Amino acid sequence: MAGGMGGGWSKQGSGVPLSERVRPGAASRPAVASLGDPCPARHCWVSDAIDRHGAKRPGLLVEWRQAADGWEGRVVYVVQLRPDAWQLVEEWVPAALLTPS
Repeated sequence: MAGGMGGGWSKQGSGVPLSERVRPGAASRPAVASLGDPCPARHCWVSDAIDRHGAKRPGLLVEWRQAADGWEGRVVYVVQLRPDAWQLVEEWVPAALLTPS
């Protein structure tokens, strides 16, 4: 779907980092779902992907947790292992490295 799925996220370029977006009543947790939407999964961009190619990778944010250094998102995305080989990765990524798509 062109332009993303919406779901309460601000439009790209709004200037508000993902880590500062808060759902009402969520006690400083980054936004993951709009009210009334039972599915927490959201499209996102992953900076500093594990393949270290320097490109932002599209990902699927599936949950949040609060770690010692701040919020982290559990993200599933694809990385390039070799010129013709891609691998699915699931990892906890600091919120500062995630932006909504």
